[in-house]
Amino acid sequence: MKDCLVGDAHIKERTGDELMIVSTSADFLLATAMNIINTTSKEHNFLLVHGGLHYGKVLKRHDSYFGSAINLTSRIAAKANPGTYWCSVEFIESLSDKPQSNLKSMGKHSFKNITGFVELYELSNENINSVFIDSVCRMLILDTNQAIKHPTRDDIYFCSSNCLDIYLRNQLSNMEVN
Repeated sequence: MKDCLVGDAHIKERTGDELMIVSTSADFLLATAMNIINTTSKEHNFLLVHGGLHYGKVLKRHDSYFGSAINLTSRIAAKANPGTYWCSVEFIESLSDKPQSNLKSMGKHSFKNITGFVELYELSNENINSVFIDSVCRMLILDTNQAIKHPTRDDIYFCSSNCLDIYLRNQLSNMEVN
């Protein structure tokens, strides 16, 4: 992941599979985010990443960051779809070169402990649509020759026979309920 960092962007915290990356530049954050999504989307059996991008003032105390910008970024990240970053207007306005082509308005959203509505945009990697995603564990399937194919459908692949078994059991139990 460190190879994806641009400029003064650095990993500040890591909790489980979540990263907090900070920078003094929105442009460095955007370049870092796109490096991460481009790099991870090429990894077979890797989860699609998602995140939130916001730019604002933070308080740094004892090598930790605090403030509403941190809280809002976390809440934005929770809304982002797999394979995308959701960005605030403040983030987009802080960029010196705005990426118009792959920004999609996601409307205005309300968040816990945030006054008013926040307009959000989705930034995505357009190359991700060329892969399959295991519907059980959500891993990327880049090479269908290495994947487990559904027994009757040509459009469903799994990363392992275990995921196929879980999928088939769920299908069977859904048929029994109906």
